[in-house]
Amino acid sequence: EVQLVESGGGLVQPGGSLRLSCAASGFTFSSYAMSWVRQAPGKGLEWVSAINSGGARTSYADSVKGRFTISRDNAKNTLYLQMNSLEPEDTAVYSCAKHRGKEYVRPQVRDEYDYKGQGTQVTVSS
Repeated sequence: EVQLVESGGGLVQPGGSLRLSCAASGFTFSSYAMSWVRQAPGKGLEWVSAINSGGARTSYADSVKGRFTISRDNAKNTLYLQMNSLEPEDTAVYSCAKHRGKEYVRPQVRDEYDYKGQGTQVTVSS
């Protein structure tokens, strides 16, 4: 059974930083691309960042480029999202998502991934 469990969320002031983690189990983590997605209150699901299976290729939404960094540790079956210079607009539930293959093509497309975790709440507020 595929399981994706996020952690690391919380309340942070604007300009602050958080590091999210996603612990994966039930599949060969190193064989699949992964993404982070988020959903703000009253809004739809928004893709944030993607990384291929080996970690050599990454992509970011324009809204987070230069502030967020995605990474993975295949030995620990864990995906990370380092978030710096956080803004109130980053407030959302952040989830990790498993892609269907080693690479991603259009990570913004919902059909690209087949499993998503429950998420961790990130609140940016003074």
